Amino acid sequence: MDELHPPKSEALRSLYWRSEILQVMFWLRGEGLGDVVDAPLLERFLGVEARVGLAYLDQLVVDGFLERVATGYALSATGMAEGRTEFALSFSDLTRPSHGECSADCWCHNSVEEALACAAERPLGGNS
Repeated sequence: MDELHPPKSEALRSLYWRSEILQVMFWLRGEGLGDVVDAPLLERFLGVEARVGLAYLDQLVVDGFLERVATGYALSATGMAEGRTEFALSFSDLTRPSHGECSADCWCHNSVEEALACAAERPLGGNS
């Protein structure tokens, strides 16, 4: 599989890096790895040169997605919401139910009893 490269046009490149930065910040926060990033951390996780990453971080502050804090940059409420959306869209193919799994509105998500009954009805579910 080919590595995804940033677009050539400046406008698309800004959107690309906004998405990448917000996703990685949302992921880092969700994994408990930190609420604050700086340019060297972006370089390590995203491969964008620190000086270039710094320019994008500063622009995300201007756009209201990030807030400047003493040790770097943190997601604003808007950035958190956008990061969550970008992350969900990027991984939607991996997080949707696959063949034989329940949908998000299945009763099995509401109680242990329903989950056991649902699992027993699936192929191989009750025969382990």
